Amino acid sequence: MQKLVSFAGRVIIVGFGSIGQGVLPLILRHIDLNPDRITIVTAEERGHDVANEYGITFVNHALTKSNYKDVLGPLVGKGDFILNLSVDVSSVALIKLARSVGALYLDTCIEPWAGGYTDPSLSAGQRTNYAMREQALALKSAEPLPTAVVTHGANPGLVSHLLKQALLNISADCGKPVTAPADREGWARLAADIGVKVVHIAERDTQTAAHLPKAIGEFVNTWSIDGFVGEGCQPAELGWGSHEKQLPPDGRHHDFGNGAAIYLMKPGASTRVRTWTPIEGPFHGFLITHSEAIAISDFYTVKDGDKVVYRPTAHYAYHPCDDAILSVHELAGKNWHMQPNKRLLMTEITDGIDELGVLLAGHAKGAYWFGSQLSIDEARRLCPHNNATSLQVTVAVLAGMVWAIENPHRGLVEPDEMDFKRCLDICMPYLGPVIGAYTDWTPLFGREELFPEDLDRDDPWQFKNVRVL
Repeated sequence: MQKLVSFAGRVIIVGFGSIGQGVLPLILRHIDLNPDRITIVTAEERGHDVANEYGITFVNHALTKSNYKDVLGPLVGKGDFILNLSVDVSSVALIKLARSVGALYLDTCIEPWAGGYTDPSLSAGQRTNYAMREQALALKSAEPLPTAVVTHGANPGLVSHLLKQALLNISADCGKPVTAPADREGWARLAADIGVKVVHIAERDTQTAAHLPKAIGEFVNTWSIDGFVGEGCQPAELGWGSHEKQLPPDGRHHDFGNGAAIYLMKPGASTRVRTWTPIEGPFHGFLITHSEAIAISDFYTVKDGDKVVYRPTAHYAYHPCDDAILSVHELAGKNWHMQPNKRLLMTEITDGIDELGVLLAGHAKGAYWFGSQLSIDEARRLCPHNNATSLQVTVAVLAGMVWAIENPHRGLVEPDEMDFKRCLDICMPYLGPVIGAYTDWTPLFGREELFPEDLDRDDPWQFKNVRVL
C-alpha cells in the first residue's frame, strides 16, 4: 500500500479503544514508520491482543493529572508524536507537554480530566465544548511552535473538509464556479454569498447485530460508549447563526470567548432536532455537543468591524444505531447514570451503514447533503479492526497525522485551518460512496397535520422549526 509520508520519530498512542485499534493498521500501512517506535499507553487491557498482533509495545497505565508527566516523560521527546485517542485525559495538558519537548500532537476531541464533563461544581456554561475550545485556543501563538491538531476525527474533523467541498459544489451548480478560497475570510464570504443559513452534521447509523440485541442494563454503541455518554451528558450546543430571530427559552449566551455559539440548559442526549440524509430521508437526531458546531460557525463568520453580518447556525444531528437509541433511553431513565454493562459493536455487526455528511441549507437550491455512505461490509474489506463508524474516524486521524508531519511548525490548528484537499484525498478511498444530493425537504414538511405548532413559516430554517419539542 502507498506510503503517504515518512516519520523518523516515535509515536505514543494514548488510549486504545475502538479508534486506537482501528487506526493502528492505517498508520502502519500508510506512514513509513517502524512498529518498534510505537508505544500504546492506555487505562485498560482491552486491545492488548491487537497490539500484540502488530508487535506494538502496550502499557496498561491510566494517566491522571498527577502522573501523566512521569508516565509519558520517558516516552516522548523532540520530533515525536503524541496521538491522543483517550477519554478522561486532558487535551490541554498533553498539548502543553508535547510543546514543551518539541513533539507533534493530534486528538479527536478536546477532553478534560476525568469528571470534567459532569462536574456539578461547574456551571453548565463551564461544562461546554465552547469553554473547552476556548481553553485550547488560548494556546495559539504566532511563533512557529510544534503542530498540535485538535479535534480531527470524523466529526469534528473530516466534516469540515466535506463542508468546504460542498460549498464549492453548490457554487458550481449555481453557475458560479470558484477556485478554493485561500483564507478564512474568503471561505466565510463564499458561504455568505451562497446564502447558507444552517449547517447540520447529519448522521444516521443503521449498523445492527440482529442476532444479539441490546439487553436490559447494557449500553450498546458502534464507537466509544464512555465518549458518547460523556458528551451526551454535556449541555446541548450549537453555533448560533445571524439569521436566527430569537433565542430558545432555555438557550444561553456565553459571557466569554468569541460568542459564536449558545448552549441549552439540558443535555444533548435529551435534545432532538430534525434533519435529512439521502438514504434515510427526514429523521430526528440528538443535538449532541461537538466542537465542530462551534468552530464552523466561528470560522464562517463575516464581520463589518465588530458587527457580525453573517454567521451560519451549525450543530450535530445524530441518530446512532438503533441499539444505542434504546441505550440512551434507558440511560435517561436512570437520570444519566451509566448502565452496569457496556458492549461495543464490532465483529458481531451483521448489516448496515453509517451515513455521515454535512447538510447545507437555506440557500437558493434548497438543501444539499454531501458525505460518506460507508457500509459495514466495505469497511471490513478496507481495513481490519474497524466498523463503518470507526473507519470514518480512523482514516481522518491518519489524514490529520500526515498533514501534521508535513506541516510540523504550525502551532495549534483546528480542522477548518488545514488543507482540506490534502485531507480529503487521503480519506476518500476509505469512505465508501461519497455523494452529494439536493433536497426540497425543510423542517416544515408534514407539520401541523395532527396538532397545531408554534412555527415560523416565513423562514423554515429557524432553529425553532428544527428543534423537536
